[in-house]
Formats: sequence, C-alpha cells, structure tokens
Amino acid sequence: MRILDIFIASFIPVLKVLLLTVLGLFLALERVDILGAKARKHLNNVAFFVFTPSLIASSLANSVTVKSIGILRFMPLNILFSHHWLSTWMDTSNLGTMPLIIIPAVCKEKGGPFGNADVCYNQGIAYASLSMAISSIYMWLYVYNIVRIFSSKNSESEVVVIKAADNIDSSTIGPENVPRPLNIGCSPKDIPEGNPNPKMPFLTRIKLCFQTFASNLNLRKVFAPSTIGAIIGFMVGVIPQLRKVIIGDSAPLRVVQDTTSLLGEASIPTVGLIVGANLLRGLERSRIHLSIIVGIIVIRYIILPILGVCIVKGAIQFGLVNPDHKLYQFILLLQFAVPPAISIGTMTQLHGAGQSECSVIMLWTYTLASVSLTLWSIFFMWFVG
Repeated sequence: MRILDIFIASFIPVLKVLLLTVLGLFLALERVDILGAKARKHLNNVAFFVFTPSLIASSLANSVTVKSIGILRFMPLNILFSHHWLSTWMDTSNLGTMPLIIIPAVCKEKGGPFGNADVCYNQGIAYASLSMAISSIYMWLYVYNIVRIFSSKNSESEVVVIKAADNIDSSTIGPENVPRPLNIGCSPKDIPEGNPNPKMPFLTRIKLCFQTFASNLNLRKVFAPSTIGAIIGFMVGVIPQLRKVIIGDSAPLRVVQDTTSLLGEASIPTVGLIVGANLLRGLERSRIHLSIIVGIIVIRYIILPILGVCIVKGAIQFGLVNPDHKLYQFILLLQFAVPPAISIGTMTQLHGAGQSECSVIMLWTYTLASVSLTLWSIFFMWFVG
C-alpha cells in the first residue's frame, strides 16, 4: 500500500470528524442558536438514551458470538492500560465516539488495508461498540465517583471558609461553634462516647465497608443506557435461541433488529454535532495554565501512542492478539491516540466543578486531534499492514 493511499485513507475519516465538529460549533453560536444550551441538552439526551444504545446493541448482536469473545479478550486489559497516565479528569479516552466515527470511514475508504468494506464495517462497529461499552462502565463506576468526590471537597472547603468568617464575626464563642471531626471510612456512625476505641468484630467491619461502598456507588450511572445496550447485544449475539429469532433475513423478529440499526445510524452524526457544540465553551477565558495544556497534549498525543505500540506489539508476541486480525490491532492502537472522553465534560457540568477548565482542555485536544489522529493513523495502518 502506497504512502499516499495510507495518508488519504487516514486523513479523510479525521476530516469528516473535524467537519462534523465545526458544523456543531457553528450551530451553537449565539447568532445561529440552533444548538443552544437547551437544544444541546435535549439532543444529547436523545443520543444518550436512544441512538447510542441502539447502535451498540445492534452492532454487538450482529457481530459478537461465543467464538469472537475469545478473540476480543485483550480489549478490556488494553483499555485499562490506556488510562491512569494523566489526571483523573483527562485520563479517560474517547473510546466510543471517535472510533465509531473513524472506523466506518476508514473501512469505506478505497485503498484501505482491511479488506472487504462491508466485512470491515460490521467488524469495526462491533469492536468500537465493545470499546464504548467497557469504557462506559469504567467512566461511571470509577471516574464519575472521583469527580463527585473532588467537587464535594471543593464545596465543603467553601462552606468551611464561610462558616469560619461567620464565627469570627460572632460575639460569643462556645463549644457549639467548635467544628467536629469528619468521620471518613468504614466506622459506624453511632459510637458510644464513653468508649473512644471500641472493638469491632472483623465481619462487622467488612459489612460496614460494603454498606459504605454500596451507598456511595451510583448503580444508575454504572448501568448507563450504553451499558444496558451492550448487555442486550451480548445476550442476543451469544445465546443461539435469541440470535435465531432476531438476527438474519429469515428471523421472525428481524424487524426489531432493523429498527434498532436504523436508530443507531443516527448516533454518529448526532454525537459529532454535540461534540462540536460543547467545544464552544472552550473559547471562553479560563484560569488554566498553558503549561498544563501543553503537558496534557504531549502525554496524550506523543507518549501514550508510543506506549500503545509497545503494549500491542507485546500482546501479539505473547499470543494475546492474533497477528492476522489487522482491524482489531488498529482499534487497539487507536485507543491510545484518541482525545479525552466527552463524558468528562458532562460529569463536570453535572457537579458544577471545573467546567471552564475542562472545556478549554477539550477545545485544544480536539483541535489538535485532527493533526495527531491523521499522523498516528498513517503510522498505525503501516504498522498493522
């Protein structure tokens, strides 16, 4: 495959992503006001609750079987490797939206290294959907709680400062104004005052730890619509009885699969427009230092892709990845080169902490992704080819 063919095959998908985001940014401008704050919120809800779960469920149901699960066993480990190299807000890559936009465009581009366009498209969507499902579980199980704790600490510190100022202005100072220590951990709430160090049975302490974890864990966020769609897709794909009823031209309930696929096709352009519209906030001024942005870009677009090449190469050497599955290798490598997840911005908006800083980082990382993703896609296609 010639260098020019590789460049065209890798640049066109990134250009499509860039055009989608630019259009979304234009529609979100105040003069246009088609994708304003309210419209963006409603469109995001439709994509989050309807389009994206439909895409994940239909693609996984079509492509995932018991045999293919063994082939994809390295992907969850690869996703964990691609995280924890930056601060929590920026360590989660966009492992769902970007591959779902890039992979179909790469497969349909002439001169691509992945063979038949239709087979490449179906397999690529399934791989990207699995990547989105695993990333969604990680996002809402771990990152969401980290952002929640961080924002609650900021709120508590502000409350402490306000209360301290009120106490200084107060004319009387008594024991009731002395702040009590905050109990953090797995200790019971009701501890007898006469026994400062109560002895607690080990099983009771374990039970309290589990209760504390369960009370702080938001299962509604963990089982997001995309996660539920992945579970349904896995069940239909893996269970032969369900697969015969729903999947295939002669299946009695094939209309369910066709309708789900039709809804899922709207996910890619919708999410692309939302991504561009959300980047408008990054144009506003922020207190974030330039050195932080540069550091994130260097780690995200230089160090992480190099590390990904080493990890995937090692996985091939140890037999964890089949060297003949070029598209699968390409997606594993792409997971190390994509920009941060848009869901981080949703979480900061939900908790009201770091919204402007997050938007600035998103703006710069997604702007430079047009260059970075093109260059790394060229290298990845050459590497797997």
